[in-house]
Amino acid sequence: MESNLEEQTKQQYMATGNRMMPDATGHGRWALIIARMRSRVPFLLVLTMGFCATTLMAQTTAKEYRIKAAFLFNFAHYVEWPPETFKEANSPLTYCTVGEDPFEGVLDQSVIAKSAGTHPLRVQHLRAPENFQGCQIVFIGANEKKRIAAILETLKQAPVLVVGESSHFVQQGGTVGFLSEENTVRFEVNLDAAQRARLNISATLLSVAKTVIDTAGGK
Repeated sequence: MESNLEEQTKQQYMATGNRMMPDATGHGRWALIIARMRSRVPFLLVLTMGFCATTLMAQTTAKEYRIKAAFLFNFAHYVEWPPETFKEANSPLTYCTVGEDPFEGVLDQSVIAKSAGTHPLRVQHLRAPENFQGCQIVFIGANEKKRIAAILETLKQAPVLVVGESSHFVQQGGTVGFLSEENTVRFEVNLDAAQRARLNISATLLSVAKTVIDTAGGK
């Protein structure tokens, strides 16, 4: 392998018109050039490994948000909102994301031509958490964790299912919080928050939640 590397190096230098003067040993400066090339291998290997790790992480993240989008789609079918929430029987049920869209369009695609009961599904992306009017499900990404307290205060007692993915989200007062365990996406439910918002979460959905906070029920 070393002889092949040396031969390839000589051919590359000769092809570009470079000439090397031999040293006293007769080997010339080839050893020096090859040593320099070899010294770059660990660095190139690190770069390659870093690129692969980044790609793998991106693929894992994309898969995670596809799963979360599927959860959000299903939440709409297992939650009942107060009748006055919708102006008309066929008014849309709207998902609102805050800040940067971590789903990168996946959530939008998952609700195209879909409905929950008589309500067609749609997605809105709010750059700033100023007006949540018309939102039935609000998703707060991890990048917006500094705004969680303010958003939860704004939506306090509003008929909105507030979903997040930051640590201890439901303990802060959020309605549903995603968490990852051993490459599996799970969720917790704060039933107290749901009741304050006058949302009726089905027993089916509660049965698959990892944790249900229910002070009134003693859980």
